[in-house]
Amino acid sequence: MDFLDNIPKLPVAENIENFMDWITDVLEPIFDFVQSFSEIVMEGLTDLLLLVPPLLFIVLIAAICFFASGKKFGLAAFSIVGLFYVQNQGLWDDLMSTITLVIVSSLVSVIIGVPLGILMAKSKWANTIVTPILDFMQTMPAFVYLIPAVAFFGIGMVPGVFASVIFALPPTVRFTNLGIRQVSEELVEAADSFGSTGSQKLFKVELPLAKSTIMAGINQTVMLALSMVVIASMIGAPGLGSQVLSSLQRAQVGTGFVSGLALVILAIIIDRLTQKFTK
Repeated sequence: MDFLDNIPKLPVAENIENFMDWITDVLEPIFDFVQSFSEIVMEGLTDLLLLVPPLLFIVLIAAICFFASGKKFGLAAFSIVGLFYVQNQGLWDDLMSTITLVIVSSLVSVIIGVPLGILMAKSKWANTIVTPILDFMQTMPAFVYLIPAVAFFGIGMVPGVFASVIFALPPTVRFTNLGIRQVSEELVEAADSFGSTGSQKLFKVELPLAKSTIMAGINQTVMLALSMVVIASMIGAPGLGSQVLSSLQRAQVGTGFVSGLALVILAIIIDRLTQKFTK
């Protein structure tokens, strides 16, 4: 033990802080542009959602649930009751902010994740390099993602989306990779024998056959993005998560339960809808 105690402490923290400061200084114009553009997009999306009257929004969601579930009333009735509850509790604006956060972070995750998963399925080197990175992303505690988010973008919805994307990205990448690799080799060989190009084989054979697996990954990504709502509120992201955090800080059990139940309702509706669309 004396020998171990005499070993000088490695300057890991200092080096990481210096690296983050260097990255922030060098890429500051890019981060500022991304932050400004993202704020405009997300505030515009939230304002657009708020333009829809709550009653009309509830009817539209119920109709989507009704047809997505094969004209069954269960999910539609749940969405009507649940969304009426959210509106009744005065949480409608927070709900729209939360939906904006989930939509943007999920879309960014899918836009990045699906091509990256395809690359992993097609390239052995890419699979070797990206797999440990995904392992790192999935095992790192979610709170740690807030540190680079705040360093790069300050506080607000933009760093919340940044942290959510990092946290929610791996399932889409992994499931896309898995789905394409599980496509029957006989079908791929048949496509090759008919003279299909690489893009034709990808878009007409592999992706359609891997669709259900990819959609399962997207479902997991959306749910993980929603699970980051409360954590992202710690760095200023608005929405239902901020209400839960505020209730926790003030020990307001009733208010926290109301906001938490609203999150549960939203999670159930999103989860069931994405599952129905997958089928």
